[in-house]
Amino acid sequence: MPLQYIVSDTKSGFDQLKIEDTKEVQSLKPNEVQVNLKAASLNYRDLIITKGMYPLHLNLPIVPGSDGVGVVEKVGSDVDEYKPGDKVVCNFFADYVDGKPTQHGYGSALGGTVNGAFRKVGFFPAHALNHAPRNLSFEETSTLPCAAVTAWNALFGSEDKLKPGQNVLIQGTGGVSIFALQFAAAAGARTTVLSSSDEKLKIAKNLGATNLINYKTNPEWAKPALEATDNVGYHHVVEVGGEKTLGQSLDVLVLGGVISSIGFLAQEGASLNVTSLIGKILNKNAIIRGIFVGHVHMFADMIACIEANDIHPLVDKVFPFEQLREAYDYLWSQKHVGKVVLKIDS
Repeated sequence: MPLQYIVSDTKSGFDQLKIEDTKEVQSLKPNEVQVNLKAASLNYRDLIITKGMYPLHLNLPIVPGSDGVGVVEKVGSDVDEYKPGDKVVCNFFADYVDGKPTQHGYGSALGGTVNGAFRKVGFFPAHALNHAPRNLSFEETSTLPCAAVTAWNALFGSEDKLKPGQNVLIQGTGGVSIFALQFAAAAGARTTVLSSSDEKLKIAKNLGATNLINYKTNPEWAKPALEATDNVGYHHVVEVGGEKTLGQSLDVLVLGGVISSIGFLAQEGASLNVTSLIGKILNKNAIIRGIFVGHVHMFADMIACIEANDIHPLVDKVFPFEQLREAYDYLWSQKHVGKVVLKIDS
């Protein structure tokens, strides 16, 4: 039987991550594709699900992991667009194909409400798949479904798309942030990256960052961030900190600028009261978008950009399939820059 990991509860933490045999032989539905998975990448979401910190609905027990890539083994009788041997990558939401989000689409999140990618063999609806980028390895491709699509949605997923020459503020050097930097640089934007580590900022510089700010040594980072734009401000802010950073994000925003709210990672900083926060939003005529990954067609557009610009994801470390627990520990330590990957099969 094919091997897989299972998350059974939200209390046992990483200790529950053990390999087990698939208990049932799954039959291939007419609209499905059987994929021999080759690599999968980890996200912060995977970690907090096991610790009871994830705020959204889960269907447990479940195969964890939202990000996987592999090779088609079989296709159902109704599938025309894929054939055995094709390299494919699955969308984070299996049933969110295009347009505005729906409850049905959001109810199909890999590793949360439907079985995910930390297994040897997966069965996915054909409409959830895209052909993998031709210029990337399996390990690189596995990093795309959650972090890269989230970054792409933040910058290009609304009517207020990023334009060449605009200013982008990017918080952190995790998966979403690094992809946002790479996409913004490819689009000809000027970027300012915040990090607590000078070493991580050097990596960001090598990936095309225009300006660098260490927020540990500059906790009031809004001032140097504005100065870096000659006090013009930022047209887009990739906001991963949450309540501890949102106030300063609003301070550096141009009038009518876009803040893409993605996470709540910041542990330090001043929380704003609601009145002050609303005042800042109104004063800046700010557009604040909550970003929850994106749809299949958005993923396809992003893949076209990756191929055209030969963008390569930053893979920090690759763990063998048997060391998922170690991979979780490493990601939790926040020592990484870019993505942590699980190599499933050669």
